[in-house]
Amino acid sequence: MRRLTLVTGLALVALLVVAAVLSLGWTPHDPTLVQAGQRLQPPSWSHWLGTDRMGIDLVSRLMTGARSTLLVGVAAVLLAAAVGVPLGIWAGMSRGLAADLVLRAGDVLLALPALLLAILLVAARGGSAATVTIAIGVAAIPVFLRLANAATRGVMALDYIDAARMAGISRAAIARRHVLPNIAPLLGVQASASFSVAILAEAGLSYLGLGAPAGSPTWGRMMRDGQADLFLTPWPALIPGLAVALAVLGFNLLGDGLRDQLDPRLREWR
Repeated sequence: MRRLTLVTGLALVALLVVAAVLSLGWTPHDPTLVQAGQRLQPPSWSHWLGTDRMGIDLVSRLMTGARSTLLVGVAAVLLAAAVGVPLGIWAGMSRGLAADLVLRAGDVLLALPALLLAILLVAARGGSAATVTIAIGVAAIPVFLRLANAATRGVMALDYIDAARMAGISRAAIARRHVLPNIAPLLGVQASASFSVAILAEAGLSYLGLGAPAGSPTWGRMMRDGQADLFLTPWPALIPGLAVALAVLGFNLLGDGLRDQLDPRLREWR
């Protein structure tokens, strides 16, 4: 069952990646081509998932939206990890007021909702994919900070760390050779979980009009555009919503599967 969780998560994530990569060079139709005579068409051989109220092919918009979703998710998680992990490792290896201040600053940032941060950034910089990425990434920094800090403290309590210190190995070398390799599996699981949060946040912000500019094919904007005709033709709103749900499910299952495989306490004995 645990392997099934991992395989299912990998399959859903792979589907998202394949759709995003394919959209770089091919889509069934032009994802920005407006065809008034083809508006709100049901699924057919010509338009596999139908068209929206502007006559744009939904499959093409979904594929292009997958690219935007993946780019925002990757960039936001990398930003959060690049800031949170080094600070967490440093705080976990240190004692004193400075380390406590870093952790308290993370707590304050954790209390700031990503949506509020996005609104503030949009007011200052204007709506864009970069603004959404920064908002989501900054909001996720405390999660990586606290995880890296707790895991580092556990590693620093081991006997071989004391031996490394007595051998004269520098703190930077201990962090690089001993701490980071030991906590990397935990960080990988957290990164997978953070991807799902980033995808959901990006869709929600785009739905509210705080994401990419109008005309950009994002899943959240597709849901927003399709809600006007929800009771007449539900597929323009339901299909991108289902895509968001499957992407979030895929990364959550992937994170659970990785945790089960990497944690010896949860690994199945065969």
